[in-house]
Amino acid sequence: MELRVLNYFVATAQELNMTKAAQKLLVSQPALSRQIADLEDELGVKLFNRQPRHLTLTPSGQYLLEQAKEILALTAKTKSNLQSSAVISGDLTIAAGESVGMQRLMNIVSNIIQDYPTVKIHILSGDYEFAEKKLNIGTVDFAAIIGNVNLSNYASIQLPERDVWGVLMTKNDPLAKKKAITPADLVGRTVLNSQQADTMHYFDNWLGNYKDDVNFIGTVNLSFNGTLLVKNNAAVMLTLDKIANTSSESGLTFRPISPALSEPITVIWKHETNLSPVAELFLNRLQASIANN
Repeated sequence: MELRVLNYFVATAQELNMTKAAQKLLVSQPALSRQIADLEDELGVKLFNRQPRHLTLTPSGQYLLEQAKEILALTAKTKSNLQSSAVISGDLTIAAGESVGMQRLMNIVSNIIQDYPTVKIHILSGDYEFAEKKLNIGTVDFAAIIGNVNLSNYASIQLPERDVWGVLMTKNDPLAKKKAITPADLVGRTVLNSQQADTMHYFDNWLGNYKDDVNFIGTVNLSFNGTLLVKNNAAVMLTLDKIANTSSESGLTFRPISPALSEPITVIWKHETNLSPVAELFLNRLQASIANN
């Protein structure tokens, strides 16, 4: 598969209209149709369901779209870093979850932008599985991982900060009168859980005998949308401190859980990887930041 043809395919998949895609790509519609047909022949699969006025992706087409985006992003990142290897420039890409530790990383990134204006920054938000996948396929330089997970396959630096677990609720919730939330306090309550914590059964031991008496209605992989349910009094949410907006205008408040639980925050990157100059700069400044903490 040529990169040019992958670009053609992605544009067509985004427009779902051959004429519009051809206009976007500045090629003729017959030429584009021929390239897509040749790609289907090469792969031996049907990528589009063709209808009179529009297209739809087949399951194979949807899979190729996801992979093609990753390939093209990695190609663009590699090209940018190669072209800027003589100076501190190019792209710095970090995949991370929501965490108090991100403030340290963003302070370093802010200083790099100020010192080297041609550097481009890309922050991709997601949970542990998302961040690890992006790192493994090479589309990010670093991943910030929250939690006690096996990171032995990566080079890593643990941040001094730790994320503290607690419960997010409205300020008029009866639980808001408490200084800390115990498992017994959640009995009979409707609760949203972190997707990562749910997958790892993180709160099973903490809840103990109360586990079956808590009504877990679902999970969120990032907190913002969950806060909207909390604001509607549809649920309280197990989440990390300093992530949700708990200002006086928000109507929300956070209480730590008791017994207390906290999570380490670790920045990881691939072993034996030749980092770009800007990635090396970020790593050096991160190490200095921790040493001076």
